[in-house]
Amino acid sequence: MGDPRTKLTHDEILEAGLADWRLLLNGLRARFRTGDFATGLDLVDRIGAAAEEADHHPDITLTYADVVVTLSSHDVGGITSRDIDLARRVSDLAAAVGASPDVERLTQLEPGLDTADGSRLGPFYAALLGVDLENGEPVDPTHQVPTLWFQEPAEGDDGGPGLPEQDHEQRWHLDVWVPWDQAEARLQAVQEAGGRLVSDAAAPAYWVVEDADGNRACICTPHGR
Repeated sequence: MGDPRTKLTHDEILEAGLADWRLLLNGLRARFRTGDFATGLDLVDRIGAAAEEADHHPDITLTYADVVVTLSSHDVGGITSRDIDLARRVSDLAAAVGASPDVERLTQLEPGLDTADGSRLGPFYAALLGVDLENGEPVDPTHQVPTLWFQEPAEGDDGGPGLPEQDHEQRWHLDVWVPWDQAEARLQAVQEAGGRLVSDAAAPAYWVVEDADGNRACICTPHGR
């Protein structure tokens, strides 16, 4: 796929045909159902050996019945052909131990705080969460807590550009990143659970939803960005 140091676009990632993997924020992610801890540990060991061989190392989360793998080329701040190659290898290893991909439940949470001065608040939240401050935002390299970002509201903004006014103030909101091909199913599930679609004006990049009390969140994908 060309220069291994070149950042790939979302379309180029889709063209790679990685059935088990989806782009969430800046990471290429897969979730494999292992069914038990021993199988998951075996898979992690195999992935570790493959990563050492490739000299390219993913982030891995091991739980009793799942292994979640995230790939990214940190030197370019995105996905490269190195990630594509290792993703294919990881999928082969997962199949070899009988682990099945679970694309539907891939999710990444990104809390956002509406503030006119994120640079002033950043050090407080970095200290509170015990994480590093990168480009003015609290970032945890171990992923114990999600990255917090600050959104500056537009002047006179009552609910976001083109959105109806809320009946109460809300400073915090959740951006919930999901696979591009799972967003509408996630939206339907939210509505069936008592939520309401506020706006789809920015779809497929994101849909604005709110709970029964009017607290808003966004269902986000890489599409349209």
